[in-house]
Amino acid sequence: MTTKVDLRSDTVTQPTAAMRAAMMAAPLGDDVFGDDPTVNALQEKVAAALGFEAALFMPTGTQSNLCGLMAHCGRGDEYIVGQLAHTYRYEGGGAAVLGSIQPQPLAQDATGQMALADIAGAIKPDDCHFARTRLLCLENTWNGFPMPHSYLEQATALARDKGLAVHLDGARLFNAAVATQREGETVFDSARRITGLFDSVSVCFSKGLGAPVGSALCGSKELIARAHRVRKMAGGGMRQVGVLAAAASHALDHHVERLADDHALAQRLAQGLQGIAGLSVRSAQTNIVFVDVADGRGPALLEYLKAHGVLATGLIGLRFVTHLDVDAAGIDHTVATVRAFFAQGGAVAAGAGASGPY
Repeated sequence: MTTKVDLRSDTVTQPTAAMRAAMMAAPLGDDVFGDDPTVNALQEKVAAALGFEAALFMPTGTQSNLCGLMAHCGRGDEYIVGQLAHTYRYEGGGAAVLGSIQPQPLAQDATGQMALADIAGAIKPDDCHFARTRLLCLENTWNGFPMPHSYLEQATALARDKGLAVHLDGARLFNAAVATQREGETVFDSARRITGLFDSVSVCFSKGLGAPVGSALCGSKELIARAHRVRKMAGGGMRQVGVLAAAASHALDHHVERLADDHALAQRLAQGLQGIAGLSVRSAQTNIVFVDVADGRGPALLEYLKAHGVLATGLIGLRFVTHLDVDAAGIDHTVATVRAFFAQGGAVAAGAGASGPY
């Protein structure tokens, strides 16, 4: 059966017709020479939008975070990071392998927060026996949870008081901005309230904003100059890349406010899954919904969903992510399919095997 609803991630989106038109119309140059006008305009736009002096366009968020970490830290330095944070757990150990930067991972609570006392206790004294603690790295959103602004203020103030810089992995920064937007604020006002606490921020265009490729690292002119050198070493120098920058620029102009629609669909999904015996909803604050499936039936549920045109990820706990290519009908089909699975006893369809991780 042809897949109808792809809820594996907000990275699976297809460029809209208007985005494709913007890509085709983009004026181009050679970005390695610094003369691609579309890239330059995007970098100026995202830096200004988030309150920084400069920005650097990157092909991926992993490279953007890596360049940020290596711009802040040298060989033998250390950064403090969450045990389950993306930069530590899911980016191939790049900071250690390529930057000789020692990570100091700390335990996180269910919403991704590291205890302030743990952060303070992890900062090493200035002694030749220890790596030099240079940086605190936070993530917002974390597993769909927007970080409370009070926590961000306290954690970044603690870091600065101890002489550390602070970096934000803001892959889904604008989801956090929408979720924590205050009365009278625009989404960009809300985003700047977050980014104003940090020395550098990596923001992704290819997740909720729906561009096919790209992230940007934002910071001071000096930091971005250092990051530019790292990007070159990491193979991130691209030529006529304005075709991709145009998609990111279009996303900033047209796909930020609409993230609220994704959040509403996630709530619709979470509410539709409430009350099912053997299933519990764990999170639905932005565009990500986690559910726990009892009795080891997660793999069977994944196969059943796939057979009925719905893609998700996970095994024991399943993850559903809403995005601009998902609509209310798709969410309702997903809810109906999950309910049908449990109504028939939660058994995998005949002939289907339990799936592996996606």
